[in-house]
Amino acid sequence: MSLRSCLLVPARRAAFAVSCAAALASSCLASGCGAGEGGAPPPGGSSALPGDAEPPPDAPACPEAASAEITAENARGALAGTLEVPAGCGPFPAVLIIPGSGPTDRDGNQATAEMLANSYKLLAEGLRDRGIASIRYDKAGIGGSVSAAPREEQELRFDMGADDAALWVKKLRDDGRFATVTVAGHSEGALLGMLVAQRTQIDGYVSIAGAGRPVGAVLREQLASLPDEDRERAYEIIGQLEAGELVEEVPQTPLFLGLFRPSVQPYIISWMKYDPAAEIEKVTAPILVVQGTTDIQVKVEDAELLAGARPDAELVVIEGMSHTLKEATLSDASQQAAYTDPTLPVVARLFEALAGFIPAE
Repeated sequence: MSLRSCLLVPARRAAFAVSCAAALASSCLASGCGAGEGGAPPPGGSSALPGDAEPPPDAPACPEAASAEITAENARGALAGTLEVPAGCGPFPAVLIIPGSGPTDRDGNQATAEMLANSYKLLAEGLRDRGIASIRYDKAGIGGSVSAAPREEQELRFDMGADDAALWVKKLRDDGRFATVTVAGHSEGALLGMLVAQRTQIDGYVSIAGAGRPVGAVLREQLASLPDEDRERAYEIIGQLEAGELVEEVPQTPLFLGLFRPSVQPYIISWMKYDPAAEIEKVTAPILVVQGTTDIQVKVEDAELLAGARPDAELVVIEGMSHTLKEATLSDASQQAAYTDPTLPVVARLFEALAGFIPAE
Protein backbone atom coordinates (compact mmCIF):
# COMPACT_ATOMS: atom_id res chain seq x y z
CA MET A 1 0.00 0.00 0.00
CA SER A 2 1.42 3.43 -0.85
CA LEU A 3 1.76 6.17 1.75
CA ARG A 4 -0.77 8.25 -0.16
CA SER A 5 -3.41 5.53 -0.39
CA CYS A 6 -2.87 4.67 3.27
CA LEU A 7 -3.52 8.26 4.24
CA LEU A 8 -6.68 8.26 2.17
CA VAL A 9 -8.12 5.07 3.63
CA PRO A 10 -9.43 6.60 6.89
CA ALA A 11 -11.09 9.46 5.00
CA ARG A 12 -12.82 7.02 2.65
CA ARG A 13 -13.86 4.86 5.55
CA ALA A 14 -15.37 7.87 7.37
CA ALA A 15 -17.30 9.03 4.29
CA PHE A 16 -18.56 5.51 3.68
CA ALA A 17 -19.64 5.17 7.32
CA VAL A 18 -21.61 8.44 7.20
CA SER A 19 -23.47 7.49 4.03
CA CYS A 20 -24.23 4.01 5.38
CA ALA A 21 -25.49 5.40 8.68
CA ALA A 22 -27.82 7.80 6.86
CA ALA A 23 -29.24 5.01 4.71
CA LEU A 24 -29.66 2.75 7.73
CA ALA A 25 -31.46 5.46 9.72
CA SER A 26 -33.85 6.12 6.84
CA SER A 27 -34.59 2.42 6.50
CA CYS A 28 -35.13 2.01 10.24
CA LEU A 29 -37.58 4.90 10.42
CA ALA A 30 -39.68 3.20 7.77
CA SER A 31 -39.54 -0.37 9.05
CA GLY A 32 -38.59 -0.19 12.75
CA CYS A 33 -35.41 -2.17 12.18
CA GLY A 34 -33.92 -3.98 15.13
CA ALA A 35 -37.17 -3.82 17.14
CA GLY A 36 -40.15 -6.07 17.71
CA GLU A 37 -43.69 -5.09 16.91
CA GLY A 38 -44.52 -1.53 17.88
CA GLY A 39 -40.84 -0.68 18.06
CA ALA A 40 -40.28 -2.71 21.24
CA PRO A 41 -36.88 -4.26 21.79
CA PRO A 42 -36.55 -7.75 20.32
CA PRO A 43 -36.84 -10.68 22.70
CA GLY A 44 -33.72 -10.99 24.78
CA GLY A 45 -32.45 -7.64 23.46
CA SER A 46 -32.11 -4.22 24.98
CA SER A 47 -32.31 -0.73 23.62
CA ALA A 48 -29.34 1.60 23.90
CA LEU A 49 -29.53 4.15 26.68
CA PRO A 50 -28.19 7.71 26.51
CA GLY A 51 -24.57 7.83 27.66
CA ASP A 52 -23.78 4.22 26.69
CA ALA A 53 -20.21 3.96 25.37
CA GLU A 54 -19.88 3.50 21.62
CA PRO A 55 -17.27 1.11 20.25
CA PRO A 56 -14.06 2.95 19.26
CA PRO A 57 -13.55 3.57 15.55
CA ASP A 58 -11.09 1.35 13.74
CA ALA A 59 -7.53 2.68 14.07
CA PRO A 60 -5.95 3.58 10.72
CA ALA A 61 -3.59 0.91 9.43
CA CYS A 62 0.12 1.67 9.67
CA PRO A 63 1.88 2.06 6.32
CA GLU A 64 3.91 -0.68 4.73
CA ALA A 65 7.60 -0.14 4.02
CA ALA A 66 8.05 2.34 1.18
CA SER A 67 10.73 3.64 -1.17
CA ALA A 68 10.13 7.04 -2.77
CA GLU A 69 11.89 9.60 -4.93
CA ILE A 70 12.71 12.82 -3.08
CA THR A 71 14.31 16.11 -4.10
CA ALA A 72 16.04 19.05 -2.47
CA GLU A 73 16.92 22.38 -4.07
CA ASN A 74 20.33 24.02 -3.83
CA ALA A 75 21.23 27.37 -5.37
CA ARG A 76 21.88 25.79 -8.78
CA GLY A 77 19.18 23.17 -9.22
CA ALA A 78 17.55 20.02 -7.89
CA LEU A 79 19.27 17.25 -5.99
CA ALA A 80 17.62 13.85 -6.36
CA GLY A 81 17.56 11.00 -3.88
CA THR A 82 15.66 8.05 -2.50
CA LEU A 83 13.81 7.99 0.81
CA GLU A 84 13.41 4.60 2.49
CA VAL A 85 10.74 4.38 5.20
CA PRO A 86 10.22 1.23 7.32
CA ALA A 87 6.89 -0.47 7.83
CA GLY A 88 4.93 0.85 10.80
CA CYS A 89 3.50 4.04 12.20
CA GLY A 90 6.74 5.57 13.47
CA PRO A 91 8.22 7.91 14.33
CA PHE A 92 11.44 6.29 13.11
CA PRO A 93 15.13 7.04 13.52
CA ALA A 94 16.54 8.29 10.21
CA VAL A 95 19.99 8.30 8.60
CA LEU A 96 21.46 10.47 5.86
CA ILE A 97 23.97 8.44 3.80
CA ILE A 98 26.61 10.81 2.36
CA PRO A 99 28.41 9.28 -0.66
CA GLY A 100 32.15 8.99 -1.19
CA SER A 101 34.48 10.57 -3.73
CA GLY A 102 34.16 10.61 -7.48
CA PRO A 103 31.02 10.52 -9.65
CA THR A 104 29.10 8.39 -7.16
CA ASP A 105 25.35 7.96 -7.44
CA ARG A 106 22.79 7.34 -4.70
CA ASP A 107 23.27 3.56 -4.86
CA GLY A 108 27.05 3.74 -4.46
CA ASN A 109 27.91 3.14 -8.12
CA GLN A 110 30.17 4.89 -10.63
CA ALA A 111 29.39 4.33 -14.29
CA THR A 112 32.66 5.86 -15.48
CA ALA A 113 34.73 3.58 -13.24
CA GLU A 114 32.62 0.48 -13.94
CA MET A 115 31.91 0.32 -10.21
CA LEU A 116 28.62 -1.48 -9.62
CA ALA A 117 28.45 -2.54 -5.98
CA ASN A 118 25.04 -1.13 -5.00
CA SER A 119 26.57 -0.59 -1.55
CA TYR A 120 24.38 2.35 -0.47
CA LYS A 121 21.21 0.80 -1.87
CA LEU A 122 21.82 -2.42 0.04
CA LEU A 123 22.77 -0.46 3.15
CA ALA A 124 19.60 1.65 3.02
CA GLU A 125 17.33 -1.32 2.41
CA GLY A 126 18.94 -3.29 5.21
CA LEU A 127 18.48 -0.39 7.62
CA ARG A 128 14.86 -0.02 6.52
CA ASP A 129 14.25 -3.68 7.33
CA ARG A 130 15.63 -2.97 10.81
CA GLY A 131 13.24 -0.07 11.40
CA ILE A 132 15.59 2.76 10.37
CA ALA A 133 14.65 5.25 7.64
CA SER A 134 17.23 6.81 5.32
CA ILE A 135 17.94 9.20 2.49
CA ARG A 136 20.62 8.40 -0.07
CA TYR A 137 21.23 10.74 -2.99
CA ASP A 138 23.01 11.42 -6.27
CA LYS A 139 25.89 13.85 -5.84
CA ALA A 140 25.56 17.17 -7.65
CA GLY A 141 26.27 16.61 -11.34
CA ILE A 142 25.44 12.88 -11.20
CA GLY A 143 22.27 10.98 -12.15
CA GLY A 144 19.16 12.90 -11.20
CA SER A 145 21.23 15.74 -9.68
CA VAL A 146 22.85 16.95 -12.90
CA SER A 147 21.29 20.42 -12.67
CA ALA A 148 22.56 20.92 -9.10
CA ALA A 149 26.23 21.16 -10.11
CA PRO A 150 28.10 24.30 -11.18
CA ARG A 151 28.20 24.80 -14.93
CA GLU A 152 31.97 24.45 -15.02
CA GLU A 153 34.05 21.92 -13.09
CA GLN A 154 36.54 24.56 -11.99
CA GLU A 155 33.74 26.24 -10.00
CA LEU A 156 33.24 23.17 -7.81
CA ARG A 157 34.35 23.41 -4.16
CA PHE A 158 34.48 20.82 -1.38
CA ASP A 159 32.17 22.80 0.91
CA MET A 160 29.39 22.61 -1.67
CA GLY A 161 29.04 18.93 -0.84
CA ALA A 162 28.54 19.78 2.83
CA ASP A 163 25.96 22.43 1.93
CA ASP A 164 24.04 19.90 -0.17
CA ALA A 165 24.09 17.31 2.60
CA ALA A 166 22.77 19.89 5.06
CA LEU A 167 19.72 20.35 2.82
CA TRP A 168 18.91 16.66 3.20
CA VAL A 169 19.32 16.86 6.98
CA LYS A 170 16.72 19.63 6.98
CA LYS A 171 14.38 17.44 4.92
CA LEU A 172 14.57 14.72 7.56
CA ARG A 173 14.28 17.18 10.44
CA ASP A 174 11.14 18.75 8.99
CA ASP A 175 9.41 15.40 8.46
CA GLY A 176 7.28 14.40 11.44
CA ARG A 177 7.73 10.70 10.67
CA PHE A 178 11.32 10.80 11.92
CA ALA A 179 12.30 11.03 15.58
CA THR A 180 16.08 11.40 15.21
CA VAL A 181 18.56 12.23 12.45
CA THR A 182 21.99 10.61 12.18
CA VAL A 183 24.57 11.49 9.51
CA ALA A 184 26.61 8.58 8.11
CA GLY A 185 29.39 9.53 5.69
CA HIS A 186 31.30 6.99 3.62
CA SER A 187 34.89 7.59 2.50
CA GLU A 188 35.13 11.27 1.42
CA GLY A 189 31.57 11.61 2.68
CA ALA A 190 32.83 11.01 6.22
CA LEU A 191 34.67 14.35 6.17
CA LEU A 192 31.66 16.06 4.61
CA GLY A 193 29.57 14.56 7.41
CA MET A 194 31.83 16.15 10.01
CA LEU A 195 31.23 19.56 8.44
CA VAL A 196 27.49 18.93 8.29
CA ALA A 197 27.50 17.89 11.95
CA GLN A 198 29.07 21.25 12.82
CA ARG A 199 26.48 23.23 10.84
CA THR A 200 23.22 21.43 11.62
CA GLN A 201 21.45 19.78 14.53
CA ILE A 202 21.94 16.01 14.40
CA ASP A 203 21.59 13.20 16.93
CA GLY A 204 24.53 11.08 15.84
CA TYR A 205 27.51 11.01 13.46
CA VAL A 206 29.03 7.94 11.79
CA SER A 207 32.29 7.71 9.84
CA ILE A 208 32.38 4.64 7.57
CA ALA A 209 35.77 4.07 5.94
CA GLY A 210 36.65 7.72 6.47
CA ALA A 211 40.25 8.91 6.24
CA GLY A 212 41.88 10.18 9.42
CA ARG A 213 44.50 12.24 7.58
CA PRO A 214 44.33 15.15 5.12
CA VAL A 215 43.72 14.10 1.53
CA GLY A 216 47.27 15.04 0.51
CA ALA A 217 48.71 12.39 2.83
CA VAL A 218 46.20 9.82 1.58
CA LEU A 219 47.07 10.56 -2.05
CA ARG A 220 50.79 10.17 -1.39
CA GLU A 221 50.17 6.79 0.18
CA GLN A 222 47.93 5.63 -2.66
CA LEU A 223 50.47 6.73 -5.29
CA ALA A 224 53.56 5.37 -3.53
CA SER A 225 53.77 2.33 -5.82
CA LEU A 226 54.04 4.37 -9.04
CA PRO A 227 57.26 4.21 -11.06
CA ASP A 228 59.86 6.57 -9.60
CA GLU A 229 59.47 9.35 -12.18
CA ASP A 230 55.67 9.37 -12.00
CA ARG A 231 55.68 9.20 -8.22
CA GLU A 232 58.06 12.15 -7.89
CA ARG A 233 55.97 14.26 -10.27
CA ALA A 234 52.76 13.31 -8.47
CA TYR A 235 54.26 14.29 -5.12
CA GLU A 236 55.38 17.63 -6.58
CA ILE A 237 51.86 18.36 -7.80
CA ILE A 238 50.36 17.39 -4.45
CA GLY A 239 52.78 19.73 -2.65
CA GLN A 240 51.87 22.64 -4.91
CA LEU A 241 48.16 22.05 -4.43
CA GLU A 242 48.62 21.87 -0.64
CA ALA A 243 50.26 25.29 -0.87
CA GLY A 244 47.18 26.58 -2.71
CA GLU A 245 48.94 26.82 -6.07
CA LEU A 246 47.36 25.76 -9.36
CA VAL A 247 49.51 23.49 -11.55
CA GLU A 248 49.43 24.27 -15.25
CA GLU A 249 51.71 21.52 -16.53
CA VAL A 250 50.18 18.11 -15.82
CA PRO A 251 51.38 14.91 -17.55
CA GLN A 252 48.90 13.97 -20.27
CA THR A 253 48.23 10.45 -19.02
CA PRO A 254 44.92 8.98 -17.82
CA LEU A 255 46.19 8.73 -14.24
CA PHE A 256 47.43 12.32 -13.96
CA LEU A 257 44.51 13.83 -15.85
CA GLY A 258 42.07 11.82 -13.78
CA LEU A 259 43.55 13.08 -10.51
CA PHE A 260 45.09 16.47 -11.28
CA ARG A 261 43.53 17.94 -14.45
CA PRO A 262 43.52 21.74 -14.17
CA SER A 263 39.72 22.00 -13.94
CA VAL A 264 39.55 19.82 -10.80
CA GLN A 265 42.48 21.44 -8.98
CA PRO A 266 40.42 24.19 -7.25
CA TYR A 267 38.23 21.45 -5.74
CA ILE A 268 41.27 19.50 -4.50
CA ILE A 269 42.79 22.65 -2.99
CA SER A 270 39.53 23.39 -1.15
CA TRP A 271 39.49 19.79 0.13
CA MET A 272 43.11 19.84 1.29
CA LYS A 273 42.52 22.56 3.86
CA TYR A 274 40.63 20.11 6.09
CA ASP A 275 42.25 17.70 8.54
CA PRO A 276 39.67 15.04 9.47
CA ALA A 277 41.19 14.44 12.90
CA ALA A 278 40.82 18.14 13.68
CA GLU A 279 37.30 18.39 12.26
CA ILE A 280 35.92 15.41 14.19
CA GLU A 281 36.96 17.12 17.43
CA LYS A 282 34.40 19.84 16.63
CA VAL A 283 31.48 17.41 16.33
CA THR A 284 29.28 17.60 19.43
CA ALA A 285 26.94 14.70 18.59
CA PRO A 286 27.73 11.10 19.66
CA ILE A 287 30.25 9.51 17.28
CA LEU A 288 30.71 6.04 15.77
CA VAL A 289 33.79 5.23 13.68
CA VAL A 290 33.62 2.07 11.52
CA GLN A 291 36.45 0.59 9.47
CA GLY A 292 37.02 -2.68 7.62
CA THR A 293 40.27 -4.64 7.76
CA THR A 294 40.37 -5.44 4.02
CA ASP A 295 39.75 -1.89 2.79
CA ILE A 296 42.43 -1.17 0.18
CA GLN A 297 41.73 2.59 0.13
CA VAL A 298 41.52 3.53 3.82
CA LYS A 299 43.43 1.89 6.66
CA VAL A 300 42.42 0.83 10.15
CA GLU A 301 45.01 3.36 11.34
CA ASP A 302 42.83 6.12 9.86
CA ALA A 303 39.90 5.02 12.00
CA GLU A 304 42.18 4.89 15.03
CA LEU A 305 43.31 8.46 14.33
CA LEU A 306 39.69 9.64 14.22
CA ALA A 307 38.73 7.78 17.37
CA GLY A 308 41.89 9.00 19.09
CA ALA A 309 40.90 12.59 18.37
CA ARG A 310 37.62 11.95 20.17
CA PRO A 311 38.18 9.52 23.07
CA ASP A 312 34.42 9.36 23.68
CA ALA A 313 33.84 7.98 20.16
CA GLU A 314 32.88 4.35 19.63
CA LEU A 315 35.31 2.48 17.34
CA VAL A 316 34.19 -0.66 15.49
CA VAL A 317 36.71 -2.53 13.31
CA ILE A 318 35.03 -5.12 11.07
CA GLU A 319 37.12 -8.09 10.06
CA GLY A 320 37.01 -8.75 6.32
CA MET A 321 35.01 -5.67 5.30
CA SER A 322 36.20 -3.95 2.11
CA HIS A 323 35.86 -0.30 1.12
CA THR A 324 32.55 -1.08 -0.60
CA LEU A 325 31.16 -2.53 2.66
CA LYS A 326 31.23 -6.06 1.20
CA GLU A 327 33.14 -9.02 2.59
CA ALA A 328 36.45 -9.55 0.77
CA THR A 329 39.98 -10.80 1.17
CA LEU A 330 42.98 -8.82 -0.05
CA SER A 331 43.25 -10.85 -3.26
CA ASP A 332 42.70 -8.98 -6.52
CA ALA A 333 39.81 -11.23 -7.55
CA SER A 334 38.00 -10.81 -4.23
CA GLN A 335 38.44 -7.04 -4.26
CA GLN A 336 37.27 -6.85 -7.88
CA ALA A 337 34.10 -8.72 -6.96
CA ALA A 338 33.48 -6.42 -3.98
CA TYR A 339 33.55 -3.39 -6.31
CA THR A 340 31.60 -4.84 -9.23
CA ASP A 341 29.15 -7.50 -7.99
CA PRO A 342 25.87 -5.90 -6.84
CA THR A 343 24.56 -9.24 -5.56
CA LEU A 344 27.17 -9.49 -2.80
CA PRO A 345 25.57 -8.40 0.50
CA VAL A 346 26.76 -5.67 2.82
CA VAL A 347 28.43 -7.30 5.82
CA ALA A 348 26.00 -8.07 8.64
CA ARG A 349 28.32 -6.66 11.30
CA LEU A 350 27.92 -3.18 9.83
CA PHE A 351 24.15 -3.34 10.30
CA GLU A 352 24.65 -4.52 13.88
CA ALA A 353 27.01 -1.62 14.62
CA LEU A 354 24.69 0.98 13.09
CA ALA A 355 21.50 -0.38 14.65
CA GLY A 356 23.19 -0.44 18.05
CA PHE A 357 24.41 3.15 17.73
CA ILE A 358 21.64 5.11 15.96
CA PRO A 359 19.42 6.73 18.61
CA ALA A 360 15.76 5.81 18.39
CA GLU A 361 14.49 8.93 20.15
